[in-house]
Formats: sequence, C-alpha cells, structure tokens
Amino acid sequence: MGKNTDILFETKNRCGLVTLNRPKALNAISYDMIAGMEKNYIEWAGDADIYGVVLKSSGGRAFCSGGDLKALYEWWRSGKVNTILEQYTTEYQHNWTLDRFIKPHVSLMDGYVFGGGAGISLYGTHKVAGENYRFAMPEAAIGFFPDVGATHFLTRMPRRIGLFLALTGTQIGRADAYALGLLTHCIDKSEFDAIQMAMCEADPIDPALDERHVDPGPSGLLEMQTSIDRHFGGDSVEEIIGSLDDATGEESAWARDAAGRMDKNSPLSLKVAFHQLRKCGQPSLESALALDARLAHHFLTGDEVYEGIRSLLIDKDGKPKWAQSTLKEVSDDMVEAMFEPLETVDFKPINPFA
Repeated sequence: MGKNTDILFETKNRCGLVTLNRPKALNAISYDMIAGMEKNYIEWAGDADIYGVVLKSSGGRAFCSGGDLKALYEWWRSGKVNTILEQYTTEYQHNWTLDRFIKPHVSLMDGYVFGGGAGISLYGTHKVAGENYRFAMPEAAIGFFPDVGATHFLTRMPRRIGLFLALTGTQIGRADAYALGLLTHCIDKSEFDAIQMAMCEADPIDPALDERHVDPGPSGLLEMQTSIDRHFGGDSVEEIIGSLDDATGEESAWARDAAGRMDKNSPLSLKVAFHQLRKCGQPSLESALALDARLAHHFLTGDEVYEGIRSLLIDKDGKPKWAQSTLKEVSDDMVEAMFEPLETVDFKPINPFA
C-alpha cells in the first residue's frame, strides 16, 4: 500500500508538522487522516524533544471543509454503516485528545473552516486565522447536526448567536470568530511560515504570535446581536421562522436571508439542533462529545444525512427529499427519540495522556 499523501506528518527540529493535503477536496478529512493524527499526537506528546505541533493545510480555498462526505456516501451505498460509526467515534475521540494535549498546538487557518475542520483546530492552544478565514457549522444543510462538540462551544457564545449559526449555517469571517472566542490570533497568511519556523526553533510561541496579531476590526455579528436575540429567542423553530418572516424595515433583508437558509435545511436537523442548544444546557466538552456519539448513531443509521449528501455532492441537484418535508411533520417525540441513550452506544472519550 502506498503512502497516504492526503495528510503529511513531519518532525522538523523541535516541532511536529501536520499538513492537510487534499486541496482539490477542500482538505476534507477522512477516517485514515484522523487516525493518523491521533497516532502522531500521542507520540509527540511523549517525545521530550518536541516543543509543540503546527497544523496547516495546502491549497488556498480551504483549511478544512469538514468530513469526507463522498466517502461516507459510498460506504453507506456499500452497507458499511459500522465503518461510518467507527469513523465518527474516532473523530470525537481525537477532538478530546486535542483538548487534553498540553503542548503548544498552533492551527494556521486560512479559507474555509467548516464542521469537522473546527473539530481538529478549535481545541488546540492557539487558533490563528488568516485574512480569508471563514467559519461555519453547516450540518443542517445535509440532514445532520452540529457535532464535534458544538453543544459545548456554541452554547457559550453570547445569548442566541450560537443558535443562529447552527440553524442557518451562516459563514463568518475572522473578526466575528475572534470576538466569539473561536480564535486566539488574527495573523495574515504571509506570516504563517515565520510562525512555523518559530515553532520549529522552540521559540516561546505566545510572543511570536502576539507581535504578529492584527486587529480584525469590529464584529458585524455582535453588532447584529439585538436582532439575532429578538428573532432567535422563540421557544421553537417555527416561532423563529415566524419572527423572521414578520421582520420589517432595515432588518427585513437580513431576516429573509436567514429564513431562506433555514428553509433549505432538513426540518429534523433544525429541530435537533434547536434542542441541542436550548435544552441541553452548557455541557462540558467531554459530555458534548458523548452526546454527539449518540446523536450521530441515530442520524447515521437513518437515511436523512445520505439524502443530504446526495443532493449536495453526488447528484448536485439541490433538491433533497427530506423524510419530513415540513417542520410540522417533525414531532417533539421524534426529536426526543434522537437524544435517547442506546445500549449499543456508550462512548466516553478517553484521555490518552492520563
């Protein structure tokens, strides 16, 4: 078997280097890539010569667009649902491993950081965004749910902003992400090589990043917070959409766009995401990942997510045939069933460094 070139691992002087190397696939992460990251991080954690790790990507459009959905679809077509479930628990375990990794971990991100891309970067010690950084949690558009610990980090955003991002899948730039605590630094991409060199030389990383940090400007999202809180403060997804539909004046164009984004998403996914962020409190990351494993099992053993992938990436018709075509068809019992514990799913992330 040939060497996997989708992800590159290198030890250079005092630094472990990880490069996502699938630019044509927008650096989507596969099962093998996640497994390789888990193995190397554990080895580097125990290597006294390694000061820290740099995570970066090749190509210009995306740092990481999320999971490899096309591979997921093919596995499903081949009846390999157990392989799919294993991939997701492996990914959630790696999210926890990264959170427990105590050495400096610097993610150098430019371009898209969607879904699983947030999961492999958000829990490190240093999150650096270039000028083209774009963050989103767009899972509801493919009939899935905001995972990789989203119930932990979205609920800690001011009031209803996390819910807004989960239900609409809106992309935000680095000014918004920095204001929301998703980033530690905003540094133009032209400085990324210098940051990597500093890590390789084991220079103290905080001063190296601080001196290059630039003011990203004001957060447009926080400036919209009053409107977001008002329209996304309803007690159901239906109330939220009703409020957006009734918006007038200066808010009307923004509200129509938000409602339009939600209207394209899976009704089941919207209601599950609402339940996650409004009913589950602010769980620890460990608890959030355990919940993700349970929800993932329900979704991945059903058909909704595969229909979403078919529509978006396989046939590209943009016309998913959701199992429930309207919000009214998704009952409270159906949503609550997605959160029910399963005897076959008892995932608890393990600290490999304990």
